[in-house]
Amino acid sequence: MKKLIDDVRLMIKVCDLYYNQNIGQQQIAAMLHISRPTVSRLLGSSREKKIVKIQVSNLELVKHWEIENQLKSIYKFKDVVVVDSCQTEEEMKDKLGKAAARYLEYQITDNSIVGISMGSTLYSVVDHITEQKAENVIFVPLIGGMGRLRMELHSNSLAERLSRKYKSKFIPLQAPARISSELVRDDLMREESIAKAMKYAEKVELAIVGIGYPNDNSSITKTGYFKDNEIEILKNKNVAGEICMQFYNIDGYTSAYRNDNHVMGLVLSKLRRVPISIGVAGGIEKFRAIKGAVKGRYINVLITDFDCARVLIENK
Repeated sequence: MKKLIDDVRLMIKVCDLYYNQNIGQQQIAAMLHISRPTVSRLLGSSREKKIVKIQVSNLELVKHWEIENQLKSIYKFKDVVVVDSCQTEEEMKDKLGKAAARYLEYQITDNSIVGISMGSTLYSVVDHITEQKAENVIFVPLIGGMGRLRMELHSNSLAERLSRKYKSKFIPLQAPARISSELVRDDLMREESIAKAMKYAEKVELAIVGIGYPNDNSSITKTGYFKDNEIEILKNKNVAGEICMQFYNIDGYTSAYRNDNHVMGLVLSKLRRVPISIGVAGGIEKFRAIKGAVKGRYINVLITDFDCARVLIENK
């Protein structure tokens, strides 16, 4: 596991809770899912690094911490991480990837079962994770994927890469992501290897998912699962966003898209049961997709950028 005492963002958060909000170290440890000795070491390290004197000195990170608190209060998130906004999509994915990687590195502990969806933002997350040490961790794809286009973006590929970085176990879901009907899905579920993977997916304790919306540059088009004409149809149906190739409206409802949501993977209603479900997405254009995901209760942790966070607050 990465050294938490080197995480400047975490230092800022601990310092604000301890010095400005007068919250005890034991309660801070419970809130941030870390040990009390780690809280104490973070406070000591923050003084050594001159991050704190009497008050938190890094005003830029404090600004982010304040907007994170606003989002947590409005949308009842378990946690929020806000990064600086960027000029380009690639810069945004890189910055989100770094932040999400750091977050995962102290959330994944011994004996965790971790699920991951698909997409280019999550590819960046996995890219930024360094080799870690955690015992008996199992990584599971949350959706199938056997296409020939952009294989590196598929859930199976991402889960397998994570398992290598943790030197841990990977359970493949050897099935296509998109299927023609529920009947076909039921037939595939009779296959032993598929049933095993789905069983693990339903036991996931920590999920990390990308949040997309129908457009020509989305991962669902890059991987060849949806053609341009199908994307236009989805837009006309007022789709707000998608997670694991399952579509929902601005209020998080999926019922209008039942015929579009035939996938081999964890259904969104079961994603709600995952104790820690982390959504990673940024850019103002993702606002509706994120808001729908929150209203549908598909995520309870959000990693996003400052501009998108501001729009979420303005349109609460």
